[in-house]
Amino acid sequence: MWRVFSSCPGHEELLQMDLTKPGDISRALEFTKAHTTSTGLWGLVNNAGFNDVVADAELAPLATFRSCMEVNFFGTLQLTKGLLPLLRRSRGRIVTLGSPAGDMPYPCLGAYGTSKAAVVLLMDTFNCELLPWGVKVSVIQPGCFKTESVKNVSNWERRKQLLLTSLPQELLQAYGEDYIEHVHGQFLHSLSLALPDLSPVVDAIIDALLAAHPPSRYYPGRGVGLMYFIHYYLPEGLRRRFLQAFFISPCLPSALRPGKPGSTPTQDAAQDPDPDPSPGPSPTVAQ
Repeated sequence: MWRVFSSCPGHEELLQMDLTKPGDISRALEFTKAHTTSTGLWGLVNNAGFNDVVADAELAPLATFRSCMEVNFFGTLQLTKGLLPLLRRSRGRIVTLGSPAGDMPYPCLGAYGTSKAAVVLLMDTFNCELLPWGVKVSVIQPGCFKTESVKNVSNWERRKQLLLTSLPQELLQAYGEDYIEHVHGQFLHSLSLALPDLSPVVDAIIDALLAAHPPSRYYPGRGVGLMYFIHYYLPEGLRRRFLQAFFISPCLPSALRPGKPGSTPTQDAAQDPDPDPSPGPSPTVAQ
């Protein structure tokens, strides 16, 4: 969905747009240029956040990686590039919704996190390159909030079933159906703890658009600051265990469990080298 706001209070235009279709993006660009000729374009808010699989990177279809990149990265790139002449002319703002999953290796969010990492690096590049033009670029890294996607549990159930039916038999046997069910259950539990009040994200967007000197990063949401502190300052092993404890802690794949063919005592003992962390709440990071 694409919204164009005018300077008149309460006036906006709403367009249907698929970020995977260049024709839709081109129409949105032409519409925006035509409707901002007299007023100019002050700000662009990129809010794309597509993901349709929660699974280990090996289990996630290659098509999922491509879809996430098409929407979250390439669609955002094409739209932003198309509007840059207007934004440069007004010395305006670019605001993009990222995700902590693009900064940290969240278990089972490889496709989504990779696409968000790419778009955040792109925005950091724009931030440097557009500085002489007076265009300010900000990235918002929100925690988990109850958006429509988060609340749609039946949709996540359907996607899990599609994954189970589409997996090659070899992969399904190696990981086990119960492994996938366990990951899915932990993911749904984390979504159940999402924050219902979206105002911290809205406030961050407004500040990035209107502040005289907006920061390049915003971190709205409960516990996000703590997660970044752990990510940047603690050893790698503790960072990994933290993400597992606060988001998804996968059980042992079927083929690695004691007594299974191919499982050895060395393998079994090496699965969990780090001490157990203290139990804590589920994470605040699934956009």
